[in-house]
Amino acid sequence: MDSASPIIVVSDLSKSYDNTPVLKNINLSVQPGEIVGYIGPNGAGKSTTIKILTGIIPDFEGDATVLGYDIRKEPLEVKRHIGYIPENAALYDTLTPLEYLHFIGQLYRMDRVLVEDKARELLQLFDLSGYIDSRMTTFSKGMRQKVLLIAGMIHNPAILFLDEPLSGLDANAVILVKEILAQLKRNGKTIFYSSHLMDVVEKISDRIVIINKGEMIANGTFEELRSQAGGSLEHIFTELTGNRQYESAAGEFISILNK
Repeated sequence: MDSASPIIVVSDLSKSYDNTPVLKNINLSVQPGEIVGYIGPNGAGKSTTIKILTGIIPDFEGDATVLGYDIRKEPLEVKRHIGYIPENAALYDTLTPLEYLHFIGQLYRMDRVLVEDKARELLQLFDLSGYIDSRMTTFSKGMRQKVLLIAGMIHNPAILFLDEPLSGLDANAVILVKEILAQLKRNGKTIFYSSHLMDVVEKISDRIVIINKGEMIANGTFEELRSQAGGSLEHIFTELTGNRQYESAAGEFISILNK
């Protein structure tokens, strides 16, 4: 694949559930080495987009290619080259973190000794070295998320898809993940990042895409979006999605509490 060519291309992407449109003619391309922040209100279609691009949802309208592979026709080829880190995933929690990461390594046909070495070192970096042989049934949400982060990256994928990857993490882990993403970008990795944490999206993204009710309503750098709506990304998001009622809603909430 030509390095100058887009690494992700989405053309007229649409998806409906029970005749209710979730995505409406999304057109988007992502260049190699780019971090794209993909944001929108709940139900806007963010997770659906990511699940289509990672081959989890096979039925959709339009076209999508990842690394030059048609996601509809060659989903396994796409999955071999990407990492996916969701907000919630069904871990095999009767396994230990080390056992689970060995399982992930087998899926990617990694050398067993290499998986062992990388898993131990990565678990230590996330302060989980004391839990390597513990069953994950006892793990907190944050601990599980750390294991998911490692599992999504242990095979050193060309593209990372992240859907609320910081959910449940403590402050130190959030800082570490932000720095990891910045250094992955410097190493030429492509990152497609969906999150409700506007400050994180604003700081790490080369480009920000906003969708609302299944439609793409903005696509540009933070500076470009700020020239349209001004202020922080949170303010831009509020202006562009039309959700300006937060102040009055908060006031009403306080009034109810004070009854």
